[in-house]
Amino acid sequence: MLETSARLLRLLSLFQTRREWSGADLAERLGVTPRTVRRDVGRLRELGYPVHAGPGTGGGYRLGAGAELPPLLLDDEEAVAVAVGLRAAAGQGVEGIGESSVRALAKLEQVLPGRLRRRIGALNDFTVPLLRTPRERVDPTVLTELAHACRDGERLRFDYRDHGGAATRRSVEPHRLVCAERRWYLVAWDLGREDWRTFRADRIEPVPPHGPRFPPREPPAEDLAAYVAKGVSRGAYAREATVRLFVPFAEAAAAVGPLDGVLEADGDTACLLRTGAHDLDVMVFHVAFLGFDFEVVEPQELTERVRVLRDRLSRALDRAGRTDGEDREDREGREGREGREGFGTAPEHRPRTGTAGRPEGVNTV
Repeated sequence: MLETSARLLRLLSLFQTRREWSGADLAERLGVTPRTVRRDVGRLRELGYPVHAGPGTGGGYRLGAGAELPPLLLDDEEAVAVAVGLRAAAGQGVEGIGESSVRALAKLEQVLPGRLRRRIGALNDFTVPLLRTPRERVDPTVLTELAHACRDGERLRFDYRDHGGAATRRSVEPHRLVCAERRWYLVAWDLGREDWRTFRADRIEPVPPHGPRFPPREPPAEDLAAYVAKGVSRGAYAREATVRLFVPFAEAAAAVGPLDGVLEADGDTACLLRTGAHDLDVMVFHVAFLGFDFEVVEPQELTERVRVLRDRLSRALDRAGRTDGEDREDREGREGREGREGFGTAPEHRPRTGTAGRPEGVNTV
């Protein structure tokens, strides 16, 4: 059995993982009796933590709003990971998070043992972040509000702007937040459309109050990251295409980001890329600039756009070749004329002669 102080810390950490716990569940997790759980809850209340209890046999315990921040117990690797994460947080597309990250990092370093402070100091001194700042940033209060709704299983209402700027009011059952390349996405069941949807968090304006609570649904996919990548790289666009890249999957994956499309191995030396765009001409450039040989699998219209671009580039090269040839002929012609006119009648082109009528610098035998 844990000592009382350690058990209180464990109890606080459990309250952070779920909105509500039954006394029996807490007793099982802590390895104590329900009576001991009630005493520990009373001790937390004496320390200033507002732990609320529901009435009746079905009631449970939950940590109320306004609670003191519970202490964290981190091992060495977790402490270093938190410090590195705080340092990188400024580039993750959350408005105003940089300053907060610096303050939190300063507090963490203040209580770190010397061995860990040196490790984190080396990271700070000898690494230089090169992070692209996204144009659209999400308000951190919106992000935390969405995260709380996901955790607590509460219905969420918000105003949403789509990629065309049209505004709609949505009512959803939120499931998870997914971060992909400095953007945050909310995966939720849309009650109005009766289907799963992916929403960009920077386009969400919550409309409280939220609720009621709802029972969890089966998620749309086991791998939510792949699900979001497929939705934002293909489903959000008017045109979709599949191309075969003649390069091994691992090499293509290093160049194709989750928002560029979905990759699938096609043997050992090739892979399929399923992607989307608002316009086929844009898609041609998108695929060409990946830097790999490719062929279009579908649609046939994309093959025609590739052919049009090929012909246009060929004509540009032909014109460049003719221009280079004409410039070369012009240069050769000018040089030839200047050579022939070297002994012309113009005084400035006539060689200077000495007193004997010979050109200066010319010796006779």
